[in-house]
Amino acid sequence: MPKVKIPRKSTNIDMTAMCDVAFLLLSFFILATKQKPPEAVTITTPTSVSTKVVKDEAIVVTLAKDGKVFLMLNDKKHKDAIIEDINTSKSLGLTPAEISKLKKQEFIGMPFSKLKSFLQLQDGIPAEKMDGIPSDSTNNELADWIHSVSNAFKGESIDNLNLLVKGDNNAKYPAFKNVKAAFKKNDIFKFKIVTNPEGIPADSELGKNPPKAEGVK
Repeated sequence: MPKVKIPRKSTNIDMTAMCDVAFLLLSFFILATKQKPPEAVTITTPTSVSTKVVKDEAIVVTLAKDGKVFLMLNDKKHKDAIIEDINTSKSLGLTPAEISKLKKQEFIGMPFSKLKSFLQLQDGIPAEKMDGIPSDSTNNELADWIHSVSNAFKGESIDNLNLLVKGDNNAKYPAFKNVKAAFKKNDIFKFKIVTNPEGIPADSELGKNPPKAEGVK
């Protein structure tokens, strides 16, 4: 008896649902992903074993390898108060338009004497050509900025001040010492140093007893 041959038909798959799901996932990742905050200059940070992650909302002092100092006011909650205070305390005489432009700056890297003329430039100047904030022993304007930071956080717990120092691995110690002097002048003795994380040695005490993962709030 001959076998009954079943007619072959080409498989037809509806991809509409899969395309919709892929598009929704792509939209979610685009909206949920945080962009890396811009840097004043390219910094090669030293490596260290660390279990803590830097928060985005922070006051960041950047120390370039040539000793130039930049300030990033990433704490949006206090940024306006800091800039208003520095304009008043140092009698900079900035106009409302100049203050508004300064608040929009991603980082600050000019001395007080050149800040007003810098803000009047339409396109600004690249960070590589900025003078940096003076921080030497004869003219430590970074201390004035940190003083305004302290005033903006007045009445709050010192733990709310997330102060970071991001220094280049090739920066000289005297430049870093001047940064610490600016903090010390404002009675700030607690800050964090940004480093490039490296693996925990397996034979170390931390490697044998790794810390438990904590939820991010």
